[in-house]
Amino acid sequence: MTTLGARAAGGVAAAAVAVGVAQLVGAAFGPQADVRTAVGSAVIQLTPGPVKEWAIQTFGTADKLVLSVAVLLVIAALAAVAGILEGPRRPLGSAMIVAAGALGCAAVLSRAGATAVDTIPTLVGVVCGIAALRLVISRRLRDREAAEDSPDAGRRRSLVTLGLLAAGAVSGVAGVVITRLASSVSGDRSAFALPRVSQPAAPIPDTVQPKDVALPSFVTSNEDFYRIDTALTVPQLSREAWQLRIHGMVDREVTLRFSDLDRFDPVERVVTLTCVSNPVGGELISNAVWTGYRVADLLAEAGVDAGSDMVLSTSVDGWTAGTPVEALTSGDALLAIGMNGQPLPIEHGYPARLVVPGLYGYVSATKWLVDLELTRFDRAEAYWTKLGWAPRGPIKTESRIDVPRAGQDVPAGPVTFGGVAWAQHRGVRTVEVQIDDGDWQQATLGASYSNDTWRLWSFDWQAAGPGFHKITVRATDNTGYTQTPDRADPVPDGATGWHSITFKVT
Repeated sequence: MTTLGARAAGGVAAAAVAVGVAQLVGAAFGPQADVRTAVGSAVIQLTPGPVKEWAIQTFGTADKLVLSVAVLLVIAALAAVAGILEGPRRPLGSAMIVAAGALGCAAVLSRAGATAVDTIPTLVGVVCGIAALRLVISRRLRDREAAEDSPDAGRRRSLVTLGLLAAGAVSGVAGVVITRLASSVSGDRSAFALPRVSQPAAPIPDTVQPKDVALPSFVTSNEDFYRIDTALTVPQLSREAWQLRIHGMVDREVTLRFSDLDRFDPVERVVTLTCVSNPVGGELISNAVWTGYRVADLLAEAGVDAGSDMVLSTSVDGWTAGTPVEALTSGDALLAIGMNGQPLPIEHGYPARLVVPGLYGYVSATKWLVDLELTRFDRAEAYWTKLGWAPRGPIKTESRIDVPRAGQDVPAGPVTFGGVAWAQHRGVRTVEVQIDDGDWQQATLGASYSNDTWRLWSFDWQAAGPGFHKITVRATDNTGYTQTPDRADPVPDGATGWHSITFKVT
């Protein structure tokens, strides 16, 4: 390895030590002291809205993994520069580590509930990182290189660098594991039994699922339910620690503990949720059976001021959503505590979250909910509305083709295509399919469960003659509105357009 390469590798090793030690020491302070998560969360917060939307569109539910990898690559690149710049009398690389540590401390302090004490692991990591950097490029090793121009000298230096890299990696992994074990609420969740509901959801008939076509299940499993949020690390909030503050434009401020929910009637509802970032034909939509309490009943405890028109809901990690008051005081908006007959999965908001039919998630689906503030749209802005998204987000009438997939080979002869359509709060009346430039034809609909759930459809077609064909779908809701063919991006209030795919008959 060249001297320049050895210096760069030394810088990367020093950064590994700094981050690893900070992670390990941070395990004793709790999740709020996790500098790695803090930096990643700060990057998410500072990223412009269009870039966030591009990331969601491009990477979907893998966006957080991509961000984590990207942050590590940037740290490695800067660390390599620090290693190259570091000199015995000009500690420029050490100065870069100090600057990075200062940014890390700022990121930690920006997290909800963090204090100055939580920056200690980061500071300890900075000190260890500088010590490691000085070691790998110290005059002693450089002089040894000059005096011993032999493979053994280079090998010794490489072993030191590799040893530091290994130490940083091991300490970092250990810190992550210890932090997760110490803060995990999986045991709390496992010990929780959902209450018996006073109003169970209506039975779901078999006829909601079209036959002879491989469509998504009408009820999405917890494992397959889409997840889009800004939490780089899933918040861990126990039932004992959970509390919900209801305040603002209310008759009286109320704080509910989890045990206080027992005085409300638990109900069960089947509701389809949709992400506003869902592109035409996208898969950021799922349907589940939710168990919880009517938000209207909770708000009645506080008394809603007639002048309020928005509820600003806040997650334990500081994320916010602005929901129209009428969406929470009427209908089936829930403080959900269960999903498909089980306690909420931790990544979907355990122990409690909002489920609001008819609205995109960015204005309604707050996970790990801890605060409801009654206010007005002209006084407060939520997370996504500050980034240019519309303040109100009613879900648009849309449809999707699931069978066939784009580019799929379809055998000649009778085939059955299918997909899903949705128009929450209005319901789907009809779905039509067009093959190539032919006439629109009625698809066969699965039974309608409710206006707040998606509807599955199928279409029988006689595939004749080899070659490429195009299938297009459109839906009409129960108000008589047929979805527009005009394409629009998800920003600022949801995508529009007909979904089309090309397939090949063989």
